[in-house]
Amino acid sequence: MQHARPVLLPPRSLRPLIVRSIRSPGSLRPFTVLALESSADDSCAAVVTSDRKILSNVVVNQQACLEQYGGIYPYAAIYAHQRNMPGAVQKALREAKLTVSDVDGIAFTRGPGKFIATRYAPGYRYTSSVHTGIPGCLSVCGNAARTLSAALNKPLVGVHHMQAHALTPFLTSPPSELPQFPFLTLLVSGGHTLLLLASSLTSFRILATTLDVSIGNAYDKVTRLLRIPFGNTAAGAALERYCASAPPEGDGADMPEISMPRPVPGRLAFSYSSLHSTVERFLDVRRGELDERTRLRLARSFQRAAVAQLEDKVVLGMRKCAMQGIKVNSLVVSGGVASNLYLRERLRACLDAESPDERISLVFPPPSLCTDNAAMIAWASMHRFLAGDTDEYSIESRPKWSLEELEDEVPQDEIPKPFEL
Repeated sequence: MQHARPVLLPPRSLRPLIVRSIRSPGSLRPFTVLALESSADDSCAAVVTSDRKILSNVVVNQQACLEQYGGIYPYAAIYAHQRNMPGAVQKALREAKLTVSDVDGIAFTRGPGKFIATRYAPGYRYTSSVHTGIPGCLSVCGNAARTLSAALNKPLVGVHHMQAHALTPFLTSPPSELPQFPFLTLLVSGGHTLLLLASSLTSFRILATTLDVSIGNAYDKVTRLLRIPFGNTAAGAALERYCASAPPEGDGADMPEISMPRPVPGRLAFSYSSLHSTVERFLDVRRGELDERTRLRLARSFQRAAVAQLEDKVVLGMRKCAMQGIKVNSLVVSGGVASNLYLRERLRACLDAESPDERISLVFPPPSLCTDNAAMIAWASMHRFLAGDTDEYSIESRPKWSLEELEDEVPQDEIPKPFEL
């Protein structure tokens, strides 16, 4: 018995309705987006409007799993997303005081996936070479968004995760402090370390990326090696808190740094595996036995070296732009590691030293929006919704997706008025 193949109304046929609904005379209104994110270990849902209002922003973390496995364990993360996502969506709508029918469009994280290298689990260490997003974590938010959009006949947009991080300040900064294109973007997280030149909402040029592991990955590993308690926070936040603590005796002035490498000097590239290896060798020589002052010295030395590398590459990136006649007035920093206060202090000092006569603005999202969240996904999709540029319901997730592959389809002067400030 043959069954008729179901026909889905393509979102492209909704484009005239989208544009007409937000541009018709006398009925100008904000466009409302429900967004979903599950690219790593947080199950996220948010409702955001085109007039920059975050009506809700729900993040369900997997802290218990992170501590149990010593990091993201892909299969556990997928199952947790499957459990958590329905409740996150329901809570986001409830906090926004909306029903799903009130939403104008649905967005989701399309990619890229996060590469997992060596991870530590209770009693053993294992190595995996998988993307947590494909066909796992990313598929949870992707399947949910595609199904909701098709069932409710809503337009759909898939978003690049790192583009969303880079554009977050356009959602959170005061109108007078918005970064102006072109600007540099430093994206630092557990899965990425990137220095970018942003020329528009969708045009990004990669100036530097990591040759091995990300800065966030190195923070996670060193935190575990030093046996620093997480304390209901991410590993990187736990290490930062530990570094800021007072030494067991004295004021710490007599605590010299432990020598750390400064990888790939003079080159626009990041490398953090050597910092982790240095800490590991230091512990191996002492068979893991450290007094508390030495442990603190080692943690602080690692953090100084990790952040100093960011400073070096930012300076190199600024000088390269200047040589090419590109004037950069802002540095936007986002990603989970961007919530680190020591990093913020050092980058400010770095910019002031490099440009003493002309202040370069340093822009950070609020700490709660530095880590993965769905509000940034909603905002990164907004210009496409308002231009009627939406995706088909059959759109697939992309585990490998360079920011440079994004096409600049919506020039600045053609962005619909509700998106402008």
